[in-house]
Amino acid sequence: MSQWYPKKGRVIFHLDMNSFYASVEMAYNPKLKGKPVAIAGNPEQRKGIIVTSSYEARAKGVKTTMQLWQAKKLCPELIVLRPNFERYRTASMEMFKMLAEITPFVQPVSIDEGYMDITESEHHGTPIEIAQNLQHKIHHELDLPCSIGIAPNKFLAKMASDMKKPLGITILRKRDLSHKLWPLPIEEMYGVGEKTAEKLRTIKITTIGDLAKGDVYQLKRVLGINGERLNNRANGIDTRSVDPEAIHEFKSIGSSQTLPEDTTNEAEIRNLMHQLTDNVERRMKRKQAAGRSVQIMIRYYDHKTITRSKKMHGYIEKKEDILHIANELFQKHWNLDPIRLLGITVQDVDEKQNIAKQLDLFTYEEEAGKEKLYAVIDELSQKYGKNPFKQLQNEVKDEQPRTSFQKDFLDDFKR
Repeated sequence: MSQWYPKKGRVIFHLDMNSFYASVEMAYNPKLKGKPVAIAGNPEQRKGIIVTSSYEARAKGVKTTMQLWQAKKLCPELIVLRPNFERYRTASMEMFKMLAEITPFVQPVSIDEGYMDITESEHHGTPIEIAQNLQHKIHHELDLPCSIGIAPNKFLAKMASDMKKPLGITILRKRDLSHKLWPLPIEEMYGVGEKTAEKLRTIKITTIGDLAKGDVYQLKRVLGINGERLNNRANGIDTRSVDPEAIHEFKSIGSSQTLPEDTTNEAEIRNLMHQLTDNVERRMKRKQAAGRSVQIMIRYYDHKTITRSKKMHGYIEKKEDILHIANELFQKHWNLDPIRLLGITVQDVDEKQNIAKQLDLFTYEEEAGKEKLYAVIDELSQKYGKNPFKQLQNEVKDEQPRTSFQKDFLDDFKR
């Protein structure tokens, strides 16, 4: 057993649920099993994007973020379902409970993946036995498939869990790097996005092995400090611990959403900005936090994405303040091209109990008066179900899956 549990090293799992949303729908309705299934918004009107799809759909070329009409063209028999987030949230909570039965060192990363440090779980068996038993339990009790990576650190565990899907268990040790990891294309490395891969290719780095053997000085010149970090990871070096408390850390609070279709309609955009700032305000209230800068993200029809931000002298937390600055940024930087996605984020966030806000003699009365007004509005909102002073807006009945749902889940996981 000691060969599996070294005295100085760690044994880390990365558990990744396979095609999670689609798998949950199949568990709920077994008639869907073995069929091409996709989760997307507004399937009746063929709008929206693919959030996830079953492996049967992926075999036909259906991919995440693909436009629904494109997916239907590739796979006419595709079964498209609206997302049921409460169903996914419930399944995820049950899955994480099973992880916590093995070790207290569990770090959720999103609704469908997390890390476990099982170094002190020798009484449960060998790592392989623990992984097999856990995978079987999740599959047997929840009817959901998962893949598990086993490694001495978080990066290698994450890479290992991606190597066999669905229902895979992969061990990735440092001595395995040369034949299991290094031959892979650079874009398959966790932490290397499309733009980073392009930059690496300009210096003739096309595989993870090339990156591992690359000149650190040159990598830092091309990618900054991230170049050295990626070089370390490619060589199997990652000192990060599995931290159950990491879920409580936050420096920004945001919300983003893909529009049903690319648009230049200002009324539709304005309505979405109200929804996004509602979400941000609610999350900040839940965390009892405030922030000092606001950022907007605009993604255009051609996937070109810009982010712009503005920093304030004081902290803000209310929707009207966030929306005012977001609108100002949007009007200044929108180039009038059709928009695919909008995001609003409050940055430089801290808990209110940590913020020592200095109110001078001239602003104290105004601030105190606002707090009384906010308290009355909150009281009436609780009584009547919504803010009675908000302007009426057209309801958007066809809700699209929001890209910030993962963060929503993590917010709820903390409570």
